[in-house]
Amino acid sequence: MKNNKIALVTGSSRGIGRAIAIRLAKDGYKVIVHGAGRIEKAKETAEIIKNNGGEAEVIISDLTDLSKTAELCEKIKNVDVLILNASLQYRTPWQEIPQKECFEQLNCNFISSLMLIQAAVDNMKQNKWGRVVTIGSVQEAKPHPDMLVYSASKAAQTNMVQSLSLQLAKDGITVNNVAPGVIYTDRNVEALSDPEYAKKVTDSIPVGFYGEPQDCEGIVSLLCSDEGRYITGQNIFVDGGKSVQ
Repeated sequence: MKNNKIALVTGSSRGIGRAIAIRLAKDGYKVIVHGAGRIEKAKETAEIIKNNGGEAEVIISDLTDLSKTAELCEKIKNVDVLILNASLQYRTPWQEIPQKECFEQLNCNFISSLMLIQAAVDNMKQNKWGRVVTIGSVQEAKPHPDMLVYSASKAAQTNMVQSLSLQLAKDGITVNNVAPGVIYTDRNVEALSDPEYAKKVTDSIPVGFYGEPQDCEGIVSLLCSDEGRYITGQNIFVDGGKSVQ
């Protein structure tokens, strides 16, 4: 059943973002599917939603380019739900990180998140209802040695969530972070194809297996619902226990 609300899910052309977009469409939201440049993949997500009876549109914007983020901000001022899932991740030893990699990750993983929230929040305030969910990472608690900027940018995003949750609570807007652990997506297929490395990873997960993108959709659905109205300012790990290992 449609609920007459609009949800933007950044990075929803694949992986966790796609699973969340499909779930929110099932929950009744009109979903704006976002991709960085692979419009075919974004269209696939939208087509899945439409085939399930949902409503979706596609928008393309490279969030590593803040001028493109600014253009996107002008197009999403009517959204009720903002899921900030898009992220960029480089594996580079910390002493070798070039400025370009640093800026691209910070732009995509933190600054664009702030800009999109700034753009969307006025409509939420007017309606006295809004949901913002950022997608973080278990690396906030267990940083990978070769992903220093990625880990730091995700931690910064969560700090922003906690600050904004206090400032926006009186307006009926909840702001939360969901931090996935090892989720089997195309981002890590290559790394996990090495049996030795894969065993090392699974040994570090208390439940003993990788998650799937669908393991992240339920908590996001709850946080975006009226049933989740009393949850704000939280950092919720979906990681098989890895963050407390």
